[in-house]
Amino acid sequence: MSSLEEVIARMDLIVADCSSKKSRIGYFAILYRQVTKRIKEGIDRGEFEDNARMERLDINFAQRFFDAYDHYLSNDPTSKSWLCAFETSEKTGKVILQHLLLGINAHINLDLGIATVVTMGGGQLEDIKEDFDKINIILASMVDGVKTNLSIISPLFGFLIQLADGKDELLLNFSIQIARDGAWEFAQEYRIAPDTNQCLSVRDQAIYRIGDKIANPGKLFGWVVFIINLTEWKSIPQVMDRLEGIARKSTPNNLRTANL
Repeated sequence: MSSLEEVIARMDLIVADCSSKKSRIGYFAILYRQVTKRIKEGIDRGEFEDNARMERLDINFAQRFFDAYDHYLSNDPTSKSWLCAFETSEKTGKVILQHLLLGINAHINLDLGIATVVTMGGGQLEDIKEDFDKINIILASMVDGVKTNLSIISPLFGFLIQLADGKDELLLNFSIQIARDGAWEFAQEYRIAPDTNQCLSVRDQAIYRIGDKIANPGKLFGWVVFIINLTEWKSIPQVMDRLEGIARKSTPNNLRTANL
């Protein structure tokens, strides 16, 4: 792929495919497509430090999701991190936010560092740090907005978010800020690793363990997830349609004022 237009077109196909097949992978695909659209808008408006480089980064970043998705559908080997997300998507009893976070976990914690190194080639990683952070600002802002508005399709979860008072990441053992910082550290490690395959394998195993905790949060939170799930919408295409509206509503307009 050579442009974000092609990336978005491929995402459109994946979203349509997930809706047709009633696949919960579509939850993450909906969110990620909106993130990509916002990045493209930012590039068109010249918001990034190096807009041409940001487009290359986003293409490399998206390609890792596309490859993982294609490999899973073809029963070809894929990373344990993505396999955790894809296999969990086939299970009932999980809440919508779990499926979103499992995709984010694999894509940020594993894919983003690799895509960053590939994009920079022989350049200095520090040169892209500001734009690297902006991807995460967009995603974090959208996830916060989705959680705030998730009561539309997950009434009990919306109530619990209000009670959590900003500590809702404890429920599912995941923080996007921690993921961002870890992804940057991994990019630095991967860049200088004498054996990148070994480095990737070790990282993949570690990120899989995070994914497993998101999918299986233990007895106490497991019961909370079970109860929340009882109140959520069950139609996957309808959830995807509503998530589309929520994601659009949650898209940050100004990256300078958005918080991570």
